Amino acid sequence: MKVIDVLRFNRELLEKIARAGIRLDDIRYIDLFSDYMAMKSQGEKITYIVSILAFRYSISERKVYSLIKHLQNDCNSDAV
Repeated sequence: MKVIDVLRFNRELLEKIARAGIRLDDIRYIDLFSDYMAMKSQGEKITYIVSILAFRYSISERKVYSLIKHLQNDCNSDAV
């Protein structure tokens, strides 16, 4: 199967995802966000969580803060 075939097959879904403000790259950070929520529910401090996640996922702390903010945002209302 070619890339264009996958795009054509999933075109409608991909267009809705893009309109909702979701980047395809966000898929890589689902586990990171799940870990963040679990640690937060256990009462850990945000700075500690960010430090642990940055080390665990080999990204900068600034990137972790940015991802958390992005993934907590509501989807664009015109996407639905």
